[in-house]
Amino acid sequence: MTNTTETQPPHQVVIIGGGFGGLYAAKSLNHGNVDVTLIDRRNFHLFQPLLYQVATGAISPADISSPLRSVLSKSKNTKVLLGEVNDIDPQAQKVVMGDEVIPYDTLIVATGAKHSYFGKDEWESFAPGLKTVEDAIEMRHRIFMAFEAAEKETDPQLRRAWLTFVIVGGGPTGVELAGAIAELAYHTMKEDFRNIDTTEAQVILLEGLDRILPPFAPELSAQAQTSLQRLGVTVQTKTLVTNIDNDLVTIKQGEEISQIHAKTVLWAAGVKASPLGKVLAQKTGVECDRAGRVIVEPDLSLNNYPNIFVIGDLAHFAHQNGKPLPGVAPVAMQQGEYVASLIKQKLQGQTSLPRFYYIDKGSLAVIGQNSAVVDLGFIKFTGFVAWLFWLLVHIYFLIEFDNKLMVMIQWGWNYFTRNRGARLITGKEQISNYTTEKTREIVNV
Repeated sequence: MTNTTETQPPHQVVIIGGGFGGLYAAKSLNHGNVDVTLIDRRNFHLFQPLLYQVATGAISPADISSPLRSVLSKSKNTKVLLGEVNDIDPQAQKVVMGDEVIPYDTLIVATGAKHSYFGKDEWESFAPGLKTVEDAIEMRHRIFMAFEAAEKETDPQLRRAWLTFVIVGGGPTGVELAGAIAELAYHTMKEDFRNIDTTEAQVILLEGLDRILPPFAPELSAQAQTSLQRLGVTVQTKTLVTNIDNDLVTIKQGEEISQIHAKTVLWAAGVKASPLGKVLAQKTGVECDRAGRVIVEPDLSLNNYPNIFVIGDLAHFAHQNGKPLPGVAPVAMQQGEYVASLIKQKLQGQTSLPRFYYIDKGSLAVIGQNSAVVDLGFIKFTGFVAWLFWLLVHIYFLIEFDNKLMVMIQWGWNYFTRNRGARLITGKEQISNYTTEKTREIVNV
C-alpha cells in the first residue's frame, strides 16, 4: 500500500528574513514533506543583542554574525536565496524578488524593524541608530573619531563638544551603549592619550519617560540608574529631544528648553516596522499599527489569509494580555518555532490547533563590567551575579560554536585587561577632513 504523504509534492514554505524568527522557523522545518526557501538581503544571521559591543569596540562584527548557508547546511530541504523581496501576490501565492517570482504554499514574513525618528528622519544623519552591522561600524567610527579629534583640538569649547556623548533613549540598547562608552572613557582609554583626559568626557543618557528601562520593574530601573551614575553617566529622565542639528541637541524638560553641544549623538529611542508590512496591508487589507507592525491573528496568521504568517518585530500580537509583545529576540524565536510546528501539524491533518502563547522567561540588561539587572519574574537580582547570568545567556543563544568561543575569549581578555581590541576606525573619511568639517559645523552654531 502506498503512503499518500510520500507521493504528494513537498509543501512549499517561503520565509522572508533570516533574523531570529525566520532562522528558528527554518531550523524547525528541517524534516518532513516540506521544501523551505529562506530569502534575506544579507547572507548572514546577525545576533543583534550584542551589536552595541561592536559599536564600542569590544568585539568584531564577525563574532556575532553567522553565514545562513552554514547554519542551515544540514537542513537538506532548505535553500537560501540572497535578495530582497519587493512585492507579494497573496492571490497567486507568489513573492517577487526582482525579476524572479517564487511560489509558496505557506509564507512566513519575518523582516523585522529598523529605528524610527518619529517623523524626523532628517535626524538620522546626525544621530545614527543601531540595527545593522553598518550601523554599528558607523557608531564605532564616530565614537573613536571623537576622541582622536579631541586629542588634536586646542579650543576648550570644541574639545568639550568632542568629548560629549549623547544617547537618546533609555531602553536596554541605550543603557548598554551609555555604560560601554563610559567604561571606554573612564577606564579603557584613560592612559592612551597625551593631550586630553578622557575621564573628563560627558556621557549623557536621555529618556522621555520617568525612568530608564521602562519594561523592567521600577526597583531594577532605579538600580540600573544608580549603576550608570556610579560609572559616570549623566541620566536625564522626563527629557524630550525636540531637535538635533549641527551637533546641537535641543531638549525639553517640563517647560524648560535647553541645548547640549555634542559632537556624537547616538539614537536608541524607537523602532518602526520594515516596509513589507505596508506591502502586506495593501495586498491583503490587513491593518497595521502606528509603528507599521502588522496586526496578526492568535495563530500569527493574517485575517482571511491563513497561509501567511507574520512573526518577530513586524508582528503586532496583542492577544495575550491586550498589549503587543515586545520586539525582542525571545519573542521572535518562540514565534518562529511555533509557526513551524503549526505548519507540520496542519500537514498531518490536525484541525484543532493551539494559539500562540509567549512564555516570558525574563528580561536582561547589562550596565557595565560586573553590573547588570535581571528580571526572571519569580526573582529579580542585580550586580555581579546578574552580570554573570547575562554573559551566560548571551553565549548560549549565539548561533554557531565558533562565535561562542570567540566571544568568550574576547570577553575574558577584556575582563582581565580592561582592553577593547576591536577599536578600529574604518571608512574612507580621513581624520583631517572629519575634524575640519565638524569644527566648521559647531563654529557655525
